[in-house]
Amino acid sequence: MKIAVGCDHGGLHLKQEIKELLSTLGHEVEDFGTHSTESCDYPDIAEPVAHAVVDGTADRGILICGTGIGIGIAANKIAGVRAALCHDTFSAHASREHNNANILTMGERVIGPGLAKDIVTIWLNTEFEGGRHARRIEKISALEK
Repeated sequence: MKIAVGCDHGGLHLKQEIKELLSTLGHEVEDFGTHSTESCDYPDIAEPVAHAVVDGTADRGILICGTGIGIGIAANKIAGVRAALCHDTFSAHASREHNNANILTMGERVIGPGLAKDIVTIWLNTEFEGGRHARRIEKISALEK
């Protein structure tokens, strides 16, 4: 699977940990930045990751900032994105199974790397259940029009 990743300065260290995990799991990673701890604006990172997921350049995306909130809000402004903020494994599983989330957001200042790696692994390995959930996703997509 090809995974687009990105972070602002508040998520740089966790992004590096996640990139290593993704490579170990055999995924192809495209890193949209940032590459330093110098202050930057999370919408500038969220936008290209979101577009890569929506246009099919990447299968899924992972975005990280200090809390995971701002970068997720920015990503969700792009039509076709279903970014889910997950700081526990249950939410990661449900975001894929029920909501077909295509971008995962996390906060480096909220969770540690061990939990983040568990979340990513579960999120990548959980399939969308479809059925009644597909109807709800269609309604979300209709809201974007």
